[in-house]
Amino acid sequence: MSSEHRSGFACFVGRPNAGKSTLTNALVGGKVAITSSRPQTTRHAIRGILRRPDAQLVIVDTPGLHKPRTLLGSRLNDVVRETWAEVDVIGFCVPADAPVGRGDQFIVNELRSVARRTPVIGVVTKTDLAAPPVVAERLVQLGELMDFAEIVPCSAVDGFQLNTVSDLLVARLPEGPPLYPDGELTDEPEATLVAELVREAALEGVRDELPHSLAVLVEEMIPHEGRDDMLDVHAIIYVERQSQKGIIIGKGGARLKEVGTAARRQIEALLGTKIYLDLHVTVAKDWQRDPKQLRKLGF
Repeated sequence: MSSEHRSGFACFVGRPNAGKSTLTNALVGGKVAITSSRPQTTRHAIRGILRRPDAQLVIVDTPGLHKPRTLLGSRLNDVVRETWAEVDVIGFCVPADAPVGRGDQFIVNELRSVARRTPVIGVVTKTDLAAPPVVAERLVQLGELMDFAEIVPCSAVDGFQLNTVSDLLVARLPEGPPLYPDGELTDEPEATLVAELVREAALEGVRDELPHSLAVLVEEMIPHEGRDDMLDVHAIIYVERQSQKGIIIGKGGARLKEVGTAARRQIEALLGTKIYLDLHVTVAKDWQRDPKQLRKLGF
């Protein structure tokens, strides 16, 4: 292996729904960060690993930084800041289809202190959703926010300039051997990824409830009795109120069944084995504000 091989860490930041998770998945080529049409769905710093002959780029997907209103909110912001301090390069994402606004300004104000030590690349995402003049306007707005190391437009959906994004990030990594063995897409424990997939399925289509009110805990993953080609996965979906429980379960349990079917497909693809998925919905009153419950749920 030539001494030119680079390896290191990158993360994408941006306001909720700026396309960070979708971009991570497109670069890594596997579904590791959960993506949903809801803002505020990423809760763990899930790392995806991009492999190239000349480099290994480990992408850390942080929650969106936002003005916190709950204890969980401020813990999520702490996760973001800790991550920024540890990576080699940061990609700041703004979507092409929405104007640059106060949320972006809030993050850039936080980023300025980091930018002295760590290069920050400005990324305009979702170019497939905006006409070229709008993308051009967004690039100008982005350039006015702060002095970025580079600015690049891209689309995770149609692949536009994904290689350029990857090149710009890799160019800022230190030289060194790969940090992870081949064949690994992510270093997150499987139970965390499984919980995230259940959470994603449960969130889909529930437009009127706060996604933050939902947490998933995988209690156990064990071989199915009498079959070595199957796993039993027991998971609990936590909500904050009885009314939310009704929404997740649906009439006669119909919605929970849909959630189970959707999650099972994704989990089987992730684990490469058949699974039996056992889902329960439990009310943990105001868990986002209760330090004891937060610890139990891994925050």
